[in-house]
Amino acid sequence: MKRIVYLILIIFSLITNCASAQFKHLNQILDSCVRHRNFNGAVLIAKKGIPVYVKYAGIANRHYDIPFSSKIRFQIFSVTKTFTAVLILQLYEQGRLSLDSTISAYYPEYKGEAAHKVTIRNLLTYSSGRYLKEMDPKYIPEAYDQNLWPVDTFINRYCSEKLIDTPGTKFNYSNGDYIILGRIIEKLYNKSFKKVLSQQILQPLHMDNSGYYGHEDIIPNLAEGYYHNGDDVNAIIMPTNHYIDNHFSAGAMYSTPQDLLKFDKGIFDYHLLKKQTVDLMMTAYPKLGDVAFGVWIYPRRIGKFNTIFMERQGGGYGNESNWVHLTDRDITLILLSNTDTAILNQMRLDILNAYLTDTVIKR
Repeated sequence: MKRIVYLILIIFSLITNCASAQFKHLNQILDSCVRHRNFNGAVLIAKKGIPVYVKYAGIANRHYDIPFSSKIRFQIFSVTKTFTAVLILQLYEQGRLSLDSTISAYYPEYKGEAAHKVTIRNLLTYSSGRYLKEMDPKYIPEAYDQNLWPVDTFINRYCSEKLIDTPGTKFNYSNGDYIILGRIIEKLYNKSFKKVLSQQILQPLHMDNSGYYGHEDIIPNLAEGYYHNGDDVNAIIMPTNHYIDNHFSAGAMYSTPQDLLKFDKGIFDYHLLKKQTVDLMMTAYPKLGDVAFGVWIYPRRIGKFNTIFMERQGGGYGNESNWVHLTDRDITLILLSNTDTAILNQMRLDILNAYLTDTVIKR
């Protein structure tokens, strides 16, 4: 066993050293983000599912001055939604769920106007048309920070308001649509979302450093999230206390870059879903802002390079996550941070441009 661990450490060291030697432009970008934006976190780039660049920077826990390393787990917030989308699509493959059936078919206790009008497809594409009470700044503190709600109570209180748009016609990002989907998953499996997630995705992919958690759970090596104060990216403060439980199937997961790469491979190597279903999952809805099921996908130019860009972000209470898969190039970028100082949406483009430039120069 010790020999296996030793070999893994050697391989990881070789990957990291290789990254330092081969990707000078990439290192310059990351070093600049650390110096000027106080980036704290991890960067992983993979080609055809194999890591080619792995870097850690900064502090995972400032109370005890614990630096980032491969064993640190990140709070990934809305990247959780993609796991929820996969679980729904597995039910679709099993013939237990129709994407064009309404909420009431699987969650008869749901009391909102959307019950008989909003379909599973609408929920997956954030086009339910609900008034999004759970996203209204006026209600966010009581919804997520001040109270611990049972899931049905949360849905009744914040995700059951009247429709303000015709379902399927307008994109309006929300947590509630995916919280409703999570409750439907529980109903159809007659198990907790946590257990279904583990049995259907985490265990089969050996994602041993990922999971679903609540505010009372002690998760070893879990990074703390931090805000920055004002314009000073070096003035780090602790966020307001909150109940991660209330994010449920929309945001209550933790993971690592390596585990998220396993999830990426699980999708694109068709271990979790059939190819036909993955194609369905990755079909964008241009009238809804190029959203697909749990991700966005669209053509994009990065520097001199044209590509097909699949993306999924997450964020909350200082934690930031960014997952990109260039579907035409089979390149994956996983970018995770526990501070809100670096602008990950820009950072990812700079990193990918540097990586693509470095690899083209080599050729």
